[in-house]
Amino acid sequence: MPIHQKKKEVNNAQKHSNWLTNQYSNVKKEQIDLTDLFETFKKTTPSKFHSQLNLANTRARIRMTTLYHIAGSKNGLVVGTGNKVEDFGIGFFTKYGDGGVDISPLADLMKSEVFKLSAELDINQEILKAKPTDGLWDDDRSDEDQIGANYDDIEKVMKKIEDGENPENFDIELKKVFDIYTRHHNANKHKMVEIPICFIPNDLKL
Repeated sequence: MPIHQKKKEVNNAQKHSNWLTNQYSNVKKEQIDLTDLFETFKKTTPSKFHSQLNLANTRARIRMTTLYHIAGSKNGLVVGTGNKVEDFGIGFFTKYGDGGVDISPLADLMKSEVFKLSAELDINQEILKAKPTDGLWDDDRSDEDQIGANYDDIEKVMKKIEDGENPENFDIELKKVFDIYTRHHNANKHKMVEIPICFIPNDLKL
């Protein structure tokens, strides 16, 4: 579902979809270019509401809508691709975009574990070696450029926290990563918890 996608990203997606269809007889592929739809959205909505971040998130939400359109036609489910670091650590996903899914089979795996699993499954090496990116921007920024730390260090912090270690005892560099992790986790917590509900006392209900 390219939207102004770089050629390398499209090529990797095509190679992977070809690999899947060759490996599994029950897999079918579709390529739906959503660039014109995205551009129409930009023209239709007032430019005063546009920002780079808003438009990047809009790309993810257009893809989510497309996936549910297809899944609905097949009485199927939308499968998430997020891992534990992204989904429950730093909240690095678009709310109601790539976070809008029915099941999330990788969400209990750290990113490094996803890479190990991918290597075991013989996933295309170009994909495994590609710089992690959400592909939502027109420049070359990577996930780690946006986050401010690399995934390996974030994993180290998450594992230490899970093991009950005190962040005060982390070395200087890991403390910096802990601060980055905490900032993202707190800012994105709204993505990782249930939608807040205003419970009305019975005596105030009509």
